Amino acid sequence: MKYKTTLYSCYSGIFTQAITNNLAPLLFVVFRDKYGLSFEMIGRLILINFATQIIVDYIAIKIADQVGHRKMLVLSQICSALGLSLLGICPLLTNKPYIGLIIAVIIYATGGGLTEVLVSPIVDRLPLGNKQAAMSLLHSFYCWGQVIVVVGTTFTLNIIGHEIWYIIPFIWAAVPITTVFFMAKIPLPPPIAENEKTPLTKLFQSKLFIIMLLLMLSAGASELSMSQWSSLFAEKGLGVSKVMGDLLGPCLFAVLMGLGRVGYSVFGKKTDVRKYLIFCAALCIGCYLCAALIQIPIVSLIGCALCGFSISMMWPGVLVLCSQRFPNGGTAAFGACALAGDLGCSLGPWITGLIADLAEKNNNITNLGAQLGLAPEQAGLKTGLLTAVIFPLILMFGLFFLKKMSPNSDKN
Repeated sequence: MKYKTTLYSCYSGIFTQAITNNLAPLLFVVFRDKYGLSFEMIGRLILINFATQIIVDYIAIKIADQVGHRKMLVLSQICSALGLSLLGICPLLTNKPYIGLIIAVIIYATGGGLTEVLVSPIVDRLPLGNKQAAMSLLHSFYCWGQVIVVVGTTFTLNIIGHEIWYIIPFIWAAVPITTVFFMAKIPLPPPIAENEKTPLTKLFQSKLFIIMLLLMLSAGASELSMSQWSSLFAEKGLGVSKVMGDLLGPCLFAVLMGLGRVGYSVFGKKTDVRKYLIFCAALCIGCYLCAALIQIPIVSLIGCALCGFSISMMWPGVLVLCSQRFPNGGTAAFGACALAGDLGCSLGPWITGLIADLAEKNNNITNLGAQLGLAPEQAGLKTGLLTAVIFPLILMFGLFFLKKMSPNSDKN
């Protein structure tokens, strides 16, 4: 296959994005204990990460075709490698470690934003038989990246201790450093001809496309609200050890998310994507309720983990729906969807952390938590996760509404 190395390089790019999005949350306990960060400050790091990706998404939509996809792909890996390296350096070089963390997050988030705008449309244009399977398999590499990051980081941190945690980001920076050399040489499929593209202004005039953006926002928030907080929730909210919390929380979450995406790529050829996403949203609602309301730690952890399967097809599934209804949308359509998804990835975890902080200081909630045997910190985290159930609910209602709209209902 002519584009075999292209496909593998895209897999590696998505793998790198998994590193940049999931490494810092695994260090949240270190940041909280070592630097005294509040839940809101930790949530703000997630917000800054994805807010930066939103800005980069917007810029990339405008300039990607003019600058060239290859140059942007190479830049994405350079920024990812530099940002990961600075994550280990910056907090040590200033008396305000939080500022150092923010600098590193902004730089590697730039790489993540470029990656998601470019990689999906490139794979979508490759001469592959089943686009749904290809997109699902591509995004499964994000899951496997998350699994490897969780396992590798958890055991490394357990061995070296919290004092020299800063070694870990340097180790992971080797992945984008390697990937950048492949990105510089791979063959790229020809872009959609200018006269065949659906202009971005026309896309935003479509009510159907606006619904797609709302679905992407909800998908991003549903995924990240659980995955970014599951490690801290397991340790502080459920009282399990750091190693067990990471393995049974974010690690199992990612494994089930990856299995869901690979499984769909193999068995989902004849499946109605919209109906399957409704099932996923319903399961996700149940998982959030289980994690937040059940007082048995192992059952709450199962809810966290099973949430990984429930959100597995949300992001790639909505991209497939968008590609089916806007086949000539090109980089602009995928970029706008990525922007909306990142907005959800920003707001979801931040809102969860903000509600957790407010709940921890609310006497009514802490008193109720005390009656259930929960410390204020635990009650706060559970309240934050309970609030996040709104995101899969929005996704479900959006998918029901989508059925009433034909692709040409607003003359797209």
